Amino acid sequence: MSKVKYYYDSETLSYKKIEKKKGRRIGFIALGITASFLAGFLLLIIYLNIPQIDTPKEKALKRELKNMQVQFEVLNKKMNQAQRVLADVETRDNDIYRVYFEASPIPDEQRKAGFGGINRYRDYDGYDNSELIIETHRRMDILQKQIVVQSKSLDEIIRLAKEKEKLLAAIPAIQPVKNEDLKRMASGYGMRMHPILKYRKMHNGMDFTARTGTEVFATGDAVVKKAERSTGYGNLVVLDHGFGYETYYAHLSRINVRRGQRVKRGEVIAKVGNTGLSTASHLHYEVHKDGKVVNPINFYHGDLTAEEYDIMLHQSSLENQSLD
Repeated sequence: MSKVKYYYDSETLSYKKIEKKKGRRIGFIALGITASFLAGFLLLIIYLNIPQIDTPKEKALKRELKNMQVQFEVLNKKMNQAQRVLADVETRDNDIYRVYFEASPIPDEQRKAGFGGINRYRDYDGYDNSELIIETHRRMDILQKQIVVQSKSLDEIIRLAKEKEKLLAAIPAIQPVKNEDLKRMASGYGMRMHPILKYRKMHNGMDFTARTGTEVFATGDAVVKKAERSTGYGNLVVLDHGFGYETYYAHLSRINVRRGQRVKRGEVIAKVGNTGLSTASHLHYEVHKDGKVVNPINFYHGDLTAEEYDIMLHQSSLENQSLD
């Protein structure tokens, strides 16, 4: 309760109560409100210009943001390590596993292909750390794709490993005519003079001279693709060994197999002859890989000694006249 104040009236020689003026009271109230507002405004300006002063909520948000930045940095380091390990696996896959199992290497363009077209990271635009977030997501997406490609490649390697035994049995690996039945290896793979056409042309196989009726052997496990008579090859047998390999046996006097029949390496499939464009009794033998003719000299490791192979290699390199 406010104190009541009095003043002495000299005219009436008595004390009278001091009455407060209403307008003055309102003025004091208005002045107080204005002063409070100004003080609050000044404090707000001071607060906004002192960055080190944060509210508890702002401090918590900043800690969370810093923690996220640290987590992204740790994630990027882990991705760097994963990419190094994956790169090592990819190198071994291309240079060892796929070479061993005769599979084509996977090109880098396929392994490291990016993501074109639409901007799949637009939802991360507009933030203080957008660049860090977008780059991390992009690297993660590429890493995941590389892992998928490598996983599929290893699945293929596993399948090829399981089929390796079949592959080894299927690859042409022996001579089609026994050494004791051979008179000589007449002509090898390369440019040769054709005995009938009388001009140099590519000789796609090797000619083994032997008596008519000499047994001809399948050089690897296969399915008979052709067993027929043709114009140039005469009586011809073509074996499909799978894994991209085919072998041709031409100028035969007799065919012992039929189309679609399965044969094993070393099985008699025909007899040496002198049919088609041929000038003497012999076997013309070819090896094809993935639709391309290759030199048969590379496929006799199954039954020749090193000395016998050297002799055949020398004879096959002589540029003489072929027999077909």
